[in-house]
Amino acid sequence: MEAAWAFILSASSFLFLIFLFKLQRSSKKNLPPSPPSLPIIGHLLLIKEPVHRTLQSLSDRYGPVLYLSFGSWPVVVVSSPSAVEECFTRNDVVLANRPRMLAGDIMAYGSTSIGTAPYGPHWRNLRRLTALEILSPHRLAGSLYVRLEEVRLLVRTLYEAAASARGDGFARVEMRSRLQELSFNIIMRMISGKRYFGAAVDAGDAEVARRFKEVINEEFELSGTDPGDFMPALRKVVDFKGRERRMVDVAKRADVILQGMIDEFRSRRKMSDSGREVESKTMIDSMLSEGYSDDIIKGHIMSMVSAGTDTSAVTIEWAMSLLLNHPDIMKKALVELDDIVGQDRLVDEADIHKLPCLRNIINEAFRLFPAGPLLVPHEASEDCTVGGFDVPQGTMILVNAWAIQRDPKVWDDPTSFKPQRYEGLEDDHAYRLLPFGMGRRSCPGAGLANRVVSLTLAALIHCFEWERVNEEPVDLSEGTGLTMPKREPLEAMCKARECMIANVLGQL
Repeated sequence: MEAAWAFILSASSFLFLIFLFKLQRSSKKNLPPSPPSLPIIGHLLLIKEPVHRTLQSLSDRYGPVLYLSFGSWPVVVVSSPSAVEECFTRNDVVLANRPRMLAGDIMAYGSTSIGTAPYGPHWRNLRRLTALEILSPHRLAGSLYVRLEEVRLLVRTLYEAAASARGDGFARVEMRSRLQELSFNIIMRMISGKRYFGAAVDAGDAEVARRFKEVINEEFELSGTDPGDFMPALRKVVDFKGRERRMVDVAKRADVILQGMIDEFRSRRKMSDSGREVESKTMIDSMLSEGYSDDIIKGHIMSMVSAGTDTSAVTIEWAMSLLLNHPDIMKKALVELDDIVGQDRLVDEADIHKLPCLRNIINEAFRLFPAGPLLVPHEASEDCTVGGFDVPQGTMILVNAWAIQRDPKVWDDPTSFKPQRYEGLEDDHAYRLLPFGMGRRSCPGAGLANRVVSLTLAALIHCFEWERVNEEPVDLSEGTGLTMPKREPLEAMCKARECMIANVLGQL
């Protein structure tokens, strides 16, 4: 124990000398404004949960381009549209790197997944595969039947719950788990060709899905900032709250599940090659055909599931919560759906572009409650400037999308839910609305996410009457997590619309 403390003191002294050296060097640079900091740990003690709110408070005080020191790691926080535009236009290539984090090394197969890999040939190959093969408009059109089937199944389960209700026909339903299962099934059918939740799912697959969700939730929890990333000299002697051991354990459990999926897919493909009907091409099939190793495929599966499941479900849950608190806006969306779609069929993706009220509602949900309040961190691969300030090579760039999307200098009445604010704007909110990031490292799943959110939300509004569980407004408090979930899962009163029962709901 004494030896450990001696090492810590020695390491601290060494880091302090490095700090003084960096301070001397940084004094020659035009760094962004910065709060006072402590030796060695820098500004780490200032960072409290939720981080996006803490950073907003600091930016309000020191400016929209803010310099912080997270231990030995320099950080620049960006909280204005003009600075974001500068980052992802003139500096897009320079800032295309990702910081090398402990979580990525342990849980993302040595930081080789599309979200964690450094900018270079490997990342470009994964991006090409994802954008042109897996999530291209053509492939998304080919997987439309998957989204339609899963939305129909969600609508049917809600209709069955409402049909069994007594009295006024309203059933109390919990939405978060239903929306998560919908998103999970959609993404997993695109990845592996199989459903994992629902009445007709094999018990073994349901158990795999349960364990997989547990792993994903743990990875989300462990993927936040780790003190060991910012004070690496101490990582050898201190495992902060056992995080590194937990990461290793989660990574092992995830690997078993993911390898099982790949092995099962190989078996199914061999059976198809032997004469059975060949299923539609999936992500695993595409990656195996291109010769990717199992580890790269497993990392890509995890990236797709992590990025494509919780984010869509969270956005729909926030949108429904906002609409329940603003029934007049829900009524306006319903009138639009009845006018465009009618009352004798379910909404289709081809209808979405004809539903501006629905699109405005979704944009406003993205703005108020972004699934990624802080964009995935970037790292400067060389010296550059942002907002007139120097950004040294190796600096982490954090874009506070939440702060920009609630900035009164950028948006009128920014904390209010006003979908009508987008009327006539067309796409004139670039760099002000950032649900999928910007630049070459923006989320390649934006097209899929918009389709899932739009189709699901439209079906929920179109097929059911919705009311709050009591007279109190739905609580819009934020929970903790990378995707900023509601603190309490949404519960609402749901009743099938009489006009939709005979021709639509009764036929599901």
